[in-house]
Amino acid sequence: MSTARREASIDAVVVGAGPNGLAAAVTLARAGLSVTVVEAAEQIGGGTRTAELTVPGVRHDICSAVHPLAASSPFFGSLPLAEHGLEWRWPAVDLAHPLDGGAAVSMVRSIDDTVAELDGDGPAWRRTFGPLATRFEALAEELMQPLAHRPRHVVDLARFGRRGLLPATTLARRFRTEQARALFAGSAAHLVAPLSAPASASAGVVLVAACHHSGWPVAAGGSQAISTALAGYLGSLGGTIETGVRITSFADLPDAAVRLFDTTPGAFRDIAGEALPPRVRRAYRRWRHGPGAFKVDLAVEGGVPWLAPPCREAGVVHVGGSLAEIVAAEAAVARGEMPARPFVLVAQQYLADPSRSAGDIHPIWAYAHVPNGYPHDATDAILDQIERFAPGLRDRIVGRHTTSPAGLEHDNPNYVGGDIAGGASGGRQLVVRPRLAPDPYFTGIPGVYLCSASTPPGAGVHGMSGYHAARSALRYLERAPSA
Repeated sequence: MSTARREASIDAVVVGAGPNGLAAAVTLARAGLSVTVVEAAEQIGGGTRTAELTVPGVRHDICSAVHPLAASSPFFGSLPLAEHGLEWRWPAVDLAHPLDGGAAVSMVRSIDDTVAELDGDGPAWRRTFGPLATRFEALAEELMQPLAHRPRHVVDLARFGRRGLLPATTLARRFRTEQARALFAGSAAHLVAPLSAPASASAGVVLVAACHHSGWPVAAGGSQAISTALAGYLGSLGGTIETGVRITSFADLPDAAVRLFDTTPGAFRDIAGEALPPRVRRAYRRWRHGPGAFKVDLAVEGGVPWLAPPCREAGVVHVGGSLAEIVAAEAAVARGEMPARPFVLVAQQYLADPSRSAGDIHPIWAYAHVPNGYPHDATDAILDQIERFAPGLRDRIVGRHTTSPAGLEHDNPNYVGGDIAGGASGGRQLVVRPRLAPDPYFTGIPGVYLCSASTPPGAGVHGMSGYHAARSALRYLERAPSA
């Protein structure tokens, strides 16, 4: 036993019971450590929760809703989460993208079916994404790690780099039709950064390849099922979770050999105080938060009256119009301006999981990208965008719940200014998270690590940030002097 472990009352404490905090705790418990997770909220899950927000019996996901990266996560795939209630379900259409005039283009798990729909752009779509989808497990293993690692799949990583490191606007030029360009642009916009910036194609490339590999599923019963399954497995390993425990300083923590924080760099800086080395404090002070989100949850009788049939079967609908419109909207948000026609993501999880509905009243999840901390009501802008492609929507709404950027941060302190990605994802922070260091999870304080979405590989419900931070903590324990 190491000196560090001998002197502590427990082996590890994890602050924050979001998916990354739970993933870190599971990794440590699987290694035989005693683990306690402390969570400030009364319910675990962070953004991966589900609740009745509008009409009784209608279940809405609080933040994360559709899970292409969770289904593809190397770490989640290694866990017996099905034994703890997690079940993936898929809609008939993974993604639809409506265009003016009542048309829409769609993407499904089968690349053959997607290529057939894209007509003249089908061959270019297959050349661009087919090799990545075929080898997505190997690619995910490389991309879901810190930047500084020894790659095992060099060819796959290079193939991704030739696409993902381009501006999204440049990669979109591979396609001649507005349908294919818009279909890709909507996926690229998940990065929440200007689509003309270098490497802005990366999120779109990953999400399209993930779709053609494993689809874009939802968790049966709601995203809360992911958190519940992780907690259940942690409990089976002997780990414990304490809710309603807010940590404001190291003095609030139980003694432990290692401590991991599922928080932003800024929040950790405040907790650590003078214990944080000056060079790390400066780096964490430079951490930038990206644009925010304004979320609208709707209870809709009969579902959204989309003009285009593919949208009526799609788990996700990207509402943004053409490539040029999406580029303009994301550029405006990055400048701190609210676009008249924002890019809106709509999820219709009930199509794959009818248990979320109450009779013919269905949950509709939607959010728009807005400037960080946007203080105004974006509800009408969001509904106007949806009604552009689904006239009559407002007549069907029987319940509504809105969450501003400030509301998102109040609900989850990691969402500073409504930034649900835990930090800006463009520029340097796309690859250097949260600071340039051989071990990006290490805080400079012995035995203390960050494990949030502010660390590699970044945002998304995949648990890999927590997994890698926990592996760093385990290496620290192995190096500690023996008793």
